[in-house]
Amino acid sequence: MKLSEFLKDSNYKLSQFSDTQIAEFENTITLREVKEKQIPYVKCIVRKKEVKLTPEEAVRQLYLENLEYPTDRMELEYAVSFGREKKRADIVIFDKDKTTSPYIMVELKKPKLKDGKEQLKSYL
Repeated sequence: MKLSEFLKDSNYKLSQFSDTQIAEFENTITLREVKEKQIPYVKCIVRKKEVKLTPEEAVRQLYLENLEYPTDRMELEYAVSFGREKKRADIVIFDKDKTTSPYIMVELKKPKLKDGKEQLKSYL
C-alpha cells in the first residue's frame, strides 16, 4: 500500500520524511480483512503489536523511526495530569538516568490545527 494513496483525502504531507523512509514504512503495512473490507495495519515499534493504520498513526510511526532513541525509553499516549484531568501526549521519551522523567514530548496534530503548541506547552 502506498502512503500517498492512503493519505490522499487528508491534508497530511510527508515532506519531512525521505522517499527511502516512506518506502521502508510502506513495506511494513499489512492488510487484514475486517467485515469484508481490507483494513491496513502496521506493527508499532514501541508497543510491539499490530495497530490499525490511520493518517496520524502513519506520521507517528515515521517520527518514531526518526527520533533514534531506544524504544524502551519511549511511551505512546503518555498520561499527563492536570489536577483531576488527564490528557495524553502522543510520544514521550524518558530521561536516560531518571527513567520515569519525561525528557522529550512530541504532540502530533492534524494539518491546519493551531492548538498543538499551546497543548504541548501545557503538558510541560
